[in-house]
This record gives sequence, C-alpha cells and structure tokens, in this order.
Amino acid sequence: MNNEQIKHNLTSSEHWLRLVFMVLFAILLEVAGVVMLATIVLQFFFAIITGGPNDNLRQLGNQIASYIYQTLQFLIYNTEEKPFPFSEWPQS
Repeated sequence: MNNEQIKHNLTSSEHWLRLVFMVLFAILLEVAGVVMLATIVLQFFFAIITGGPNDNLRQLGNQIASYIYQTLQFLIYNTEEKPFPFSEWPQS
C-alpha cells in the first residue's frame, strides 16, 4: 500500500462516518446486553415460580440475540447493512 492510498483512506469521509456508526452500535450493543441479562434473570425467576419458561420472554431473548449477532456482524465488517434502527427489528 502506498502513501497516496493511505492518505486517501485517512481523508475519506466514508471511513469516518462508519466510525460514528460503529461507536453508536457499540453503545447499543451494551444496552442490548443489559436487556438480555434482565431477560435471562426474569426468565429464570419465571421458571422457578411457574415451573416453565415464559414464551414471550423466550421470544424477546431470541430477538435480542439476533440483534446482538447482526450488530457484531456490522462491527467486524462482515456486513455493511446497519442493524436496527436502520433496518427492521429481527423476528424470532
């Protein structure tokens, strides 16, 4: 890679805009992790009290897991498609 290519890469607004999105999605990933942890804890208590898992919590957990996967795929450059809120919320 020559100096001109590096200079072009450093001055490209495309790379810096992606950085902004990556920071945003890294923050959303942390929020999703907290919500997932709360879902796990609630599901555990629900199972203890009722003897079985709650289907709504199971579905929510599956959707959050899909969102986390989509976000990680974007962050590691495996896709250019931005996850929610720039695309549909994942369905389970």
